[in-house]
Amino acid sequence: MEGKVIWITGLSGAGKTVVANALKQSFKENGVFSIVLDGDILRGIFEDDDVKGSTYMRKNRIKLSHKYSQLCKILSSQGFMVIIATVSMFDEIYTWNRKNLPNYFEVFLKVPMKELIKRDPKNIYKNFHLGTLSNVAGLDLKVDYPTQANLVVNFKSDNTPSKIAEIILKSFNLEYEK
Repeated sequence: MEGKVIWITGLSGAGKTVVANALKQSFKENGVFSIVLDGDILRGIFEDDDVKGSTYMRKNRIKLSHKYSQLCKILSSQGFMVIIATVSMFDEIYTWNRKNLPNYFEVFLKVPMKELIKRDPKNIYKNFHLGTLSNVAGLDLKVDYPTQANLVVNFKSDNTPSKIAEIILKSFNLEYEK
């Protein structure tokens, strides 16, 4: 049995990780075991010592994102339900995923920059505006916004992570019932 990959993408602060964990909880309540992979944790695992710090440049981000995709492929090919929360907003990655990940489902959390700056859980936007940080996805680092996502979740102030997980689950199930 082949597994599935739910690729949750969006800019920093969009809520990818909390939504992924809420989705995992929803799956658990429905008797489905799933694995959550977080881009920040994966970066720490896959980042080479000789390129530390430069991994935030586009070329190196694409390389790291490809490693994430390959890990998803390995896990899903063994029957696992994989939920990955990662920025990884590059056409090369979307294309590779669609071609190489059976049962791939892409979710884009579309949150306005104004809201991301307000949330800023890692002070990324604050440090960028202070001039102490560069290569920030969506600001001075070009990203490719998904144009073929299976699901785009537009920001609504009353959307909780659990509500978004429900939206994903409903859309995901409908997509795979076909």
